[in-house]
Amino acid sequence: MIEKDDLRAAVSAGAITEAQAARILTLAAERQGHLAATRPDEEPFELFKGFNEIFIVVGLVILAAGWVGVSAAIGWVDAGTGFFDVQGFVVTRSLIAAGILWALSEYFIRRRRMVAPAITLTIFWALNAALGFTASYAQPFMVAQQDWSSTIFPLALASVALLIYWLRFRVPFALALVAVGLFILMVVALAVQAGDPGDLSDLFLLSAEGPFALGTLLFGVAVFAVAMWFDMSDPHRVTRRASNGFWLHIVAAPAIVNTIALTLITSDAPGARGLLIAFLALIALVAIVIDRRSFLIAAVGYVVALSTQLDEGMGIAMTILILGVVLLLLGAFWERIRAALMALLPFLPRGKLPPVG
Repeated sequence: MIEKDDLRAAVSAGAITEAQAARILTLAAERQGHLAATRPDEEPFELFKGFNEIFIVVGLVILAAGWVGVSAAIGWVDAGTGFFDVQGFVVTRSLIAAGILWALSEYFIRRRRMVAPAITLTIFWALNAALGFTASYAQPFMVAQQDWSSTIFPLALASVALLIYWLRFRVPFALALVAVGLFILMVVALAVQAGDPGDLSDLFLLSAEGPFALGTLLFGVAVFAVAMWFDMSDPHRVTRRASNGFWLHIVAAPAIVNTIALTLITSDAPGARGLLIAFLALIALVAIVIDRRSFLIAAVGYVVALSTQLDEGMGIAMTILILGVVLLLLGAFWERIRAALMALLPFLPRGKLPPVG
């Protein structure tokens, strides 16, 4: 361990400057405070650090609303002249907005390292990129005829723009939006090949016609694998890699759980309900082993949905009551349950998973 006296000696020897020593001490104090404030059985999660960040987010939202209003007013004025290029206007506005968002990100993310403004700016960047590239390359007359082939390229460019944004600013939430963008791109590409899905449930119903549900399931597994790669590279969860894994799990869990659970809920096959309960139990075990609660949150909705299929009101109420008790017990004794489960599974790579207790 490097002590303060070691840093003073390094400054005296000319190895580092006083400013560098002060920064090292500040960083060490921040890390120790973060570790001390986080219990071993808690999953690190942060949306904002203080009310000042909320204040700045409100300012960013008002700024964005003002930008949209002013640019729209300019568009109406230009349209009145009779020489108005809608596509060019939208593209130009998106390019200017991209420059403003990048400059704001450099200050609030790279310099101030704020969490809530980083999430807000990421959302604005994603919306602006999607709008700008769609206006540049999509063909409105083809979209009006439900021909989505012209939207594949702009969606791919928007996803790349988000990935570049993440590579520069390392906002974990940006990775979740990259995954969502790739999911939309996959759905559009499948729709071009196999026709539009009948309704939203076709994206998650394996028994439905078309490749959408299978694509959703495979997509969820792929995102889960990437999330686990981030998690296993930082099992103690003290860096942004763990936050990257968290947000990717938020995307992967619904894609996996929704697809299997919806298929089993709507199935009339014998034993479908039993398979559903077994599947949800497996998801719970996986969530406990990897120490991620997002899978359980995704499963909760389907347990409630299953309870609504019961004929008697008492059965519905009892199922929800049991669910609440189970969740409270897991929340109160998560670490003890996880320790017991890990003891039963000695073959797991413990060095790559969050430590027990």
